[in-house]
Amino acid sequence: MERKEAKVVELDVRPQLRKKLEPFQLIMDTVKTLDKDEVFLLHATFKPTPLLGLLKMKGLIGKTEQISKEHWITTFVNKHNKSWLEEDDNSYSINENDIQYHNFEEAGSNLESEVDTERESKIIKLDNRSLEPPKPMMRTLAAIDRCRVGDEVHIHNDRVPVFLIEELNSLGCPFEVEDQADGSAKVKIRKV
Repeated sequence: MERKEAKVVELDVRPQLRKKLEPFQLIMDTVKTLDKDEVFLLHATFKPTPLLGLLKMKGLIGKTEQISKEHWITTFVNKHNKSWLEEDDNSYSINENDIQYHNFEEAGSNLESEVDTERESKIIKLDNRSLEPPKPMMRTLAAIDRCRVGDEVHIHNDRVPVFLIEELNSLGCPFEVEDQADGSAKVKIRKV
C-alpha cells in the first residue's frame, strides 16, 4: 500500500492546550484505534517532543512540521511504513537536547552507563509545577523511559496527575502520591 491510499486520522488538540487542559488521554485513545496502515496527523501548539519518543516505543514514527508560531503538525505512521514520511526521512526520536528540564537533578551523571548489578538506584527529580499540559506528563514519561529498572522518578505537579496515573498503571510502574497542603502533588514512581 502507498501513503496516498492510506486513511488519514486527524486530531487537533490546540483548543484543549489553549484552555490548559491535558489532551494526553485523547491522543492515546486515538492512537489505540489506529490501524497499521493509517496515517495519524496531530495538530498542537508546540512540538510534542516527548510524545514522539513515547509513541516510538509503541511502534509509531513521527515527523513534525511547524506551520505557524502556535501550530505544529506531527505525522505519525507505523514503523513499517517509515518511508511514508518522505524519502529524506527526518523522523524524530527523543533527544536529551530537545527536552527542557526545570530543576532537573539526578543522583549520578549518566543514565546510559553499562549495567552494574552493584549500582545504587538513581533518582530523577522533576519540578513540573507551572508547566502547561501536556508537558508535565510528557517529560515525566520521557524520564521514566530513560531510567533503568529500579530507578525512580520523583515529580512535583500542580495537582494530582490523573492521566499520568492511568498510564503508570498500564505500564505497571508502582507509584506513591503525596497530596501537598497547597493543592499540589508529589509522586514517586519506580521503574520495573
